[in-house]
Amino acid sequence: MAEEDKNLREQAKLYDASQIQVLEGLEAVRKRPGMYIGSTSSEGLHHLVWEIVDNSIDEALAGFATKIQVIVEKDNSITVTDNGRGIPVDIQSKTGRPAVETVFTILHAGGKFGGGGYKVSGGLHGVGSSVVNALSEKLEVKVFKNGKVYYQDFKRGKINADLKVIGETELHGTEVHGTEVHFVPDPEIFNETTEFNFDKLATRIRELAFLNRGLHISIEDRRPEEPLFNQYHYEGGIKSYVEHLNANKEVLFPEPIYLEGQQQDINVEVSIQYTDSFHTNLMTFANNIHTYEGGTHEAGFKTALTRVINDYGRKQKLMRENDDNLSGEDVREGLTAVVSIKHPDPQFEGQTKTKLGNSEVRTVTDRLFSEHFAKFLMENPSVGRRIVEKGVLASKARQAAKRAREVTRRKGALEISNLPGKLADCSSRDPEKSELFIVEGDSAGGSAKQGRSREFQAILPIRGKILNVEKASMDKILANEEIRSLFTAMGTGFGEEFDVSKARYHKLVIMTDADVDGAHIRTLLLTLFYRYMRPVVEAGYVYIAQPPLYGVKQGKNITYVQPGENAEKELQNVINSLPQSPKPSVQRYKGLGEMDEHQLWQTTMDPENRLMLRVSIEDAIEADQVFEMLMGDQVEPRRAFIEENARYVQNLDV
Repeated sequence: MAEEDKNLREQAKLYDASQIQVLEGLEAVRKRPGMYIGSTSSEGLHHLVWEIVDNSIDEALAGFATKIQVIVEKDNSITVTDNGRGIPVDIQSKTGRPAVETVFTILHAGGKFGGGGYKVSGGLHGVGSSVVNALSEKLEVKVFKNGKVYYQDFKRGKINADLKVIGETELHGTEVHGTEVHFVPDPEIFNETTEFNFDKLATRIRELAFLNRGLHISIEDRRPEEPLFNQYHYEGGIKSYVEHLNANKEVLFPEPIYLEGQQQDINVEVSIQYTDSFHTNLMTFANNIHTYEGGTHEAGFKTALTRVINDYGRKQKLMRENDDNLSGEDVREGLTAVVSIKHPDPQFEGQTKTKLGNSEVRTVTDRLFSEHFAKFLMENPSVGRRIVEKGVLASKARQAAKRAREVTRRKGALEISNLPGKLADCSSRDPEKSELFIVEGDSAGGSAKQGRSREFQAILPIRGKILNVEKASMDKILANEEIRSLFTAMGTGFGEEFDVSKARYHKLVIMTDADVDGAHIRTLLLTLFYRYMRPVVEAGYVYIAQPPLYGVKQGKNITYVQPGENAEKELQNVINSLPQSPKPSVQRYKGLGEMDEHQLWQTTMDPENRLMLRVSIEDAIEADQVFEMLMGDQVEPRRAFIEENARYVQNLDV
């Protein structure tokens, strides 16, 4: 360890301006910010934070930083501090200016382009600091280095004052080192919002703590009267991540399997654990970037997992000789896994640049995981048996589901004969215009069919409560007529064959009664969409209709009151605003069937007047755990949730 520390100290001394390389200027960033941060919406705003945090993470990856602090200040600005080496302050040879100024004013200037500053970098393009500077009303940087505090500030990407020394860093005889960046996002660029979402920031920061074992990273929100403070530190790294993901689940073995290995300068970490559920939760990362679209590291892991389990099952005679091998789908049932690789030169591809493309990573991940996992199974035969048995059961269910699947598969969008009989389809064949209303009950379904616009609105009535898919295997799910009808109507397929581009409707609207049963049906449908049609939710296609809660009738006129926290107050306001003669009558709509087709169209289905909630997944991990808790087998977490939230209930229907 002493030798390693000595090497790090030597490398730290060598980190100077010569390692900061310049590739091009900064003019275009303010003109076309979307090219650099994706958009100028809330997503782009939060991207600014990640660009600066990624620089601090790179210092941690290089072995120099152990602490990172993120603060949302009272004025909605951001401060990011780390205890790394501090950005170099000496003169950069190509620009003749201090390196810290170069990093913040010139695009593609940084220690990530082969200058020897970093072996592995999370910052994808090396544009982070300068882009954040260009898109900030004001940016200040302090560098703690060489026993001094260096300071420079900028306005909208331009230098406000030259780099200067503003103090000493000696603290009780210990040298302080690191970087502090404070920036105020420019409202001229972010005209939609400049307000940061604390939960969104905290979720990503927690993820970074899991992915960087031993790193201390905190986030503080100073905007509320009582500031919020979260600190994250996981000595277990991604092993702790798997434990966190499985917190409310019944696991097949107590401790997640963990391996770390290195080959060809590629570092691979994998942690897996099986649960008794039917769902797979596989998360992959490359240089701390969540690779939502997978890539070569995911492919290598999946191949190895399938091969090792089949080999083990055959050798231990846990599978019959005549049986087919277990498929990838079979061996991943109930699996929770995190795969994280660090690569000196990652190549990203895919629609959102979140798919890893380096071909050598597939082989390295496969080899390292295979060796470790095969050894684990041999040393833990009881666990190995349970994993193989779970895969065999999944295989049987898959065969049964395959038979049922043939019923649900549609050959083409225009072959209406395959659609479910109770679907009242629309005449439009343009998915962007088409809407599918899933309506509770036949009577409401009848009103909806009568009241809809036949051109672009389709109606699918469902009878009673659908199956809780959280507790069911695929063959049971496909045996359920209501679910089969829904899969068929959507035309997307489901599970591993799911293809969101085949969706026949880009609005999938859940329309249920405003009572306990309606809420339960809505939850069951959302569970189905989240587990088996998640891309539809992620694409923003799922909506919840908001039929009115009250109708205030006076003569022939009806005024409607929408559901919400202030519904009772709004109702009183409507009553008070009407003349008292004739006396207005109030009707509470508990069921959709209580409205005739004209009222249903006018209040709930007419795009001109209706109110709908769009369902989104801000935090997929949180969503996963909530569904598991509310709809799974474990009673204790559900009871705790109900006790904790009971005081927030407003309209209890008993």
